[in-house]
Amino acid sequence: MSRAAIRYAKAILETAVLSGKANQVNDDMKSIIASVNSSADLKEFLVSPIITSEVKMKALSEVFSSVQVDTKSLFRLLQENKRFEILEAIAIQYNAQFDEMNGVEIAKVITAFPITAELEAKILAKAATISTKKLTIQNTIDPSIIGGFILRIGDKQYNASVSNRLQELKREFSN
Repeated sequence: MSRAAIRYAKAILETAVLSGKANQVNDDMKSIIASVNSSADLKEFLVSPIITSEVKMKALSEVFSSVQVDTKSLFRLLQENKRFEILEAIAIQYNAQFDEMNGVEIAKVITAFPITAELEAKILAKAATISTKKLTIQNTIDPSIIGGFILRIGDKQYNASVSNRLQELKREFSN
């Protein structure tokens, strides 16, 4: 993550808080991240040194026509400084700083299949013993864990996966 992205995100967050639009700008940033992640063409377009910043500005204004004034001012700032290539990094940083400001921590959960409501309740119960903050669950699917889940909050990890239990059994029998 570039230092510039962190500084831009901090500045946009401060102006969004002052204008009372921090939540809406956070939604804009999530939309930007989703759009860039789902479109390789958009990602390539933003980092291309051949395309002028004016063309990038015009395209972003059309693609994200419904964004907040603060988000549009970020686009203008990136145009002036010819820094559109860090737009996604700024959006990611904004989300992280917004969550931190609101006392929200991300609980990264790895499961073998998409989370069910029942499993989410178990995960949140376990997460409450690890962190006192409000938690947002970010689910990653990894079939290699076979079943159960791996929970990461900050620098703490709780491994309740079937593959981990099998490894433990293997170690016990080999001793």
